[in-house]
Amino acid sequence: MKKLTLLFAIMATGLMLCAQSPVLKSGFETEKTKSFQLPGLEPVQQSVVQASAVTEIPAYKATDVVSIIDIGTSANAYGVVNGGKSNLMVHPGLNTVAFLHRMGGELDPGGYSGDLGYDVSTDGGMTWSLMIELYTAKENGGGTYYTDAARYPQGGIYNPMGNTDPNEAYVAFCAATTAESNGTTWGGICWGRGKIGDPTDTTYNFSNSFPGTFFYVPHGFTISYGNGFWVTDANIDWNSGAAVYQGNLILTHGIWNEEELDFDVEFIEIDNPTVDNAPPADYKIEFSPDGQTGYIVALADIGEVPISNGQSYYPVLFRTTDGGLTWSNPIPVPLAGEDGIAAVQGFLSQAEIAELFEAPLPEPEQIPFTTAFECDLSVDKFGNPQIAVMIGVTGSTPYSIISAKSETSGYLFMASFLLSSDNLGEEGSWSAYELGRPLTFRGDFGDDLTEDQRIQIARNAEGTKMFVGWLDTDTSVSSENNAPDIRVRGVDIVDHLLTADALGNPLPVNVTYGSEATFQAYFFCMANEVFEVNDSYTIPFVYQQFVGQGPGEPVQYKYVQDFMFTDADFIIVGIEDHLPVAKSSFEVSGCMPNPAAAEAGFTITLPQQASISMAIINITGQTVKSIPARVLHAGSNSIALDVSDLNSGTYFFTVSDGANSITKKMVIK
Repeated sequence: MKKLTLLFAIMATGLMLCAQSPVLKSGFETEKTKSFQLPGLEPVQQSVVQASAVTEIPAYKATDVVSIIDIGTSANAYGVVNGGKSNLMVHPGLNTVAFLHRMGGELDPGGYSGDLGYDVSTDGGMTWSLMIELYTAKENGGGTYYTDAARYPQGGIYNPMGNTDPNEAYVAFCAATTAESNGTTWGGICWGRGKIGDPTDTTYNFSNSFPGTFFYVPHGFTISYGNGFWVTDANIDWNSGAAVYQGNLILTHGIWNEEELDFDVEFIEIDNPTVDNAPPADYKIEFSPDGQTGYIVALADIGEVPISNGQSYYPVLFRTTDGGLTWSNPIPVPLAGEDGIAAVQGFLSQAEIAELFEAPLPEPEQIPFTTAFECDLSVDKFGNPQIAVMIGVTGSTPYSIISAKSETSGYLFMASFLLSSDNLGEEGSWSAYELGRPLTFRGDFGDDLTEDQRIQIARNAEGTKMFVGWLDTDTSVSSENNAPDIRVRGVDIVDHLLTADALGNPLPVNVTYGSEATFQAYFFCMANEVFEVNDSYTIPFVYQQFVGQGPGEPVQYKYVQDFMFTDADFIIVGIEDHLPVAKSSFEVSGCMPNPAAAEAGFTITLPQQASISMAIINITGQTVKSIPARVLHAGSNSIALDVSDLNSGTYFFTVSDGANSITKKMVIK
């Protein structure tokens, strides 16, 4: 009998484990994080590369849907690719925007792509000064290979305290260099600044890797108010020919020296050990508008989310509340599992889940969600982190993402999200705004150059509104993301509203469709702040246009002058765990049970008899069910809503007496 009981126990345990481990169907396309692109290491002149196939763009009559102007040029396309994306910078208080890039191209004949320059406008992007060189490589040992040649530059506008004149401000920068002190390519960084009002006033600084600290390619750059610049890099040793992650991030902090009018730097290591020593896929840094509260985010797996352990990426935060003097231990932000974010776990329909998994189908919290391989970070007016990231389902191999398209929805099995905390990134403080479903993931541009959706975030100066942009391609043009347009959506994090498209639908706006950039807004950059005038928010964008047949040839940079949202565009109810409750003379309890299955119950308490209507709203703000008004008596009224026909996910139910309304959250399993 004991043996039989043990057998049943083992069988039951096995069945339970099977139920807890969803089985992914085979055959889905997946992608993994990509290495940094190495082409473009030419000595002095532009390199001769094999022409690459460029997607043939259908004939299209451009309109003036947005105004686009030419700005600077570069010797090739590699200056703005990969993880950084901090080339475009805005200082709203100075009405100034600048774009940092490598030199060369049509406006700099024979120019060296290891030198850096910038284009700048001090009137909000209307008129520009172009190709202002602020960094010149010079360490070549008498030959043609420069060990201080700059690659993947990032920058920001540094404004000395109390200054109101843009000509007295500086373009600050930091870039990887081809020092060959960390493997055969990387190992150095350069930094400095150029005075906007005096193109000849520049500085030059350079550092090689040193024992235990291996400079690679920085991903994140920001300037914090009154506290200089900050750059994030992963400490990765390439000297063996393979990437060996050292278990920490490198912070380069540029501290303004008022006497030298330049930045002194300190290098800070932030411990970030990961499962199997896998390097983070991306890492960014940002500070609050007051410069005191800041965060680093890394897309990594630190072993603290059981369902993701050894399988999936998720955001990992580090926090400072003293302007960067001290940093917290890593704070995981679970996406999957019982501690995951409900809106993330609810974005796939039941039909899409059935496409992905064998029966029995998993519950939403059992699905192995993962981030893609890029993110961006902002901080709101309350000092809370806001993370822009694509999220999908982990593929058949660890740290991969399914990049296939759903036959049911027509979209990829992923979505763009703004992950939003209302308590300094702490556990239980996270909610998510689903912003849109992409059609394509990765684009191949030849010469081994690939790029994903390049998701980025900007905020208004006060930090009450966030704007998230990414690239996507119309699949009637290409099945890959190599004929992209810019998509963008705004989020009001105070009133929990999202922008709609031109027809009022809960969708992102296609910024470039109908313009000369249609199907070719290659490698766009988005500033980390926007220009705000009264109730309008102008978002600066830059993209590059191929002049030749491939990324190794010269490019023309293009600036989008006048894409904007207004306050009137924020009309869609967003998802937030703590929606504000309108002052009302009646009360509504929470949903019971929550999660609900066939029926969701709650009570409405009225001071007197009243006519009450109800509605159920999904996470994009669409009303999926309306309950006509009916008269309820004074006191407590028990309500049961039939939710058996709703897909699993996060919803809100709104109760209204005609004058006031109360909204509560419910989860359908």
